[in-house]
Amino acid sequence: TSMIVIPKRKTRVNPVATQRWVATGLTLVFLFGMTIIEVNRRGWLPANLSEHLPNKHFDAILWAFTLLLLAEVISLIFALAKSVATAVGKQLEIMSLILVRQSFKELTKFSEPIEWNDTVRDQVLYLLSDAFGALAIFAILVLYTRLQRHQPISSDASDRSSFVASKKLVSLSLLGSLVIIGAHVVWSWQAGVISGTLFNAFSHDYFEIFYTLLIFADVLIVLISMRYSIAYPIVFRYFGFAVSTVLIRLALTAPRFIDAGLGITAAIFAVALTWTYNYAAIAPRESAGG
Repeated sequence: TSMIVIPKRKTRVNPVATQRWVATGLTLVFLFGMTIIEVNRRGWLPANLSEHLPNKHFDAILWAFTLLLLAEVISLIFALAKSVATAVGKQLEIMSLILVRQSFKELTKFSEPIEWNDTVRDQVLYLLSDAFGALAIFAILVLYTRLQRHQPISSDASDRSSFVASKKLVSLSLLGSLVIIGAHVVWSWQAGVISGTLFNAFSHDYFEIFYTLLIFADVLIVLISMRYSIAYPIVFRYFGFAVSTVLIRLALTAPRFIDAGLGITAAIFAVALTWTYNYAAIAPRESAGG
């Protein structure tokens, strides 16, 4: 009698289920933050714990936003393994969310209930700058997404598979670095090197260090891509995407108003680069046709 071998089914991550888990987690963190802050405001917590917690409800929004950004960063790493162009779009999405988070952060400097006075004038200007900067990046991202023409780096199937495997290796290294950076931030916070809440510690140092590593990862992918193609448009495109990452990294530590401007500049540069690359890919075929 012959044995019937039933092939094992590959388990795949359900993106819808993952999205629901993330949304549920963010909701619980937000509700927990609102509750613990209210308890702290009423003086029901021990003094040694109370001094490490905020007393304004808007901080609960920042807690949820920080976790959302961490989830987006992980999504960016997985996107990098599939497409560098998609990863750049994800970087710009994260930059826009960081600006939105900063606009909410300005609300923590207001009194509760919110009252207008001359001391909050700068906070309002910062809030408007971040909000409109995020909106501008979002609008430019719509155009960037529509311009995407995902073309293989090589016509050889084995070369394409090898390039994808190399990008996955870079992404896994980046993911490992992400865990190490997170552990370092937590240790620094516990040791008192970083003041404030743990969420503030992540928002200040975590994304800056990550984007610095991302610059080197982008350059590494460019150099790896040259094993499979040294065509000038492809090489320039990949290096150009690295420039967008550099602009976003500068925006994270730039002064107010300038940070939003740098984020918008990075988005415009990515759109101009994509449009030029698409034109360069079409132009030779048109000229060859007479």
